[in-house]
Amino acid sequence: MTTPQENARLKIMVIDDSSTIRRSAEIFLGQAGYQVILADDGFDALAKMNDHKPALIFCDILMPRLDGYQTCALIKKSSKFHSTPVVMLSSKDGLFDRARGAMVGSDAYLTKPFTKDSLLKTVREYTELAFSK
Repeated sequence: MTTPQENARLKIMVIDDSSTIRRSAEIFLGQAGYQVILADDGFDALAKMNDHKPALIFCDILMPRLDGYQTCALIKKSSKFHSTPVVMLSSKDGLFDRARGAMVGSDAYLTKPFTKDSLLKTVREYTELAFSK
């Protein structure tokens, strides 16, 4: 189990066009001590990634301009961020969405609305490697 001090070293990016989802994630992650970077769509996220270098990215699927599948594919094709875990967020829990997410390189899938426990469990699962380096 990591401490809030250890968590503070980790930056988690949340990409979602819903201010409610962004705010919920920001509160849950902030309470656990993580640094949170918020983006309201894929273009916004890609512009912020170089400056913040997130350890984990949560990415909504249905967004304007650049959807989650396109955003994830661009992240995974990037030489700098290809190994950064990307967790797809969706209100749909369908097999097709999960399969399409896997095809573009997503590491996991979290259904909205998520709980604090499910969000933090996912973060711990994908950031433990950061502490073992």
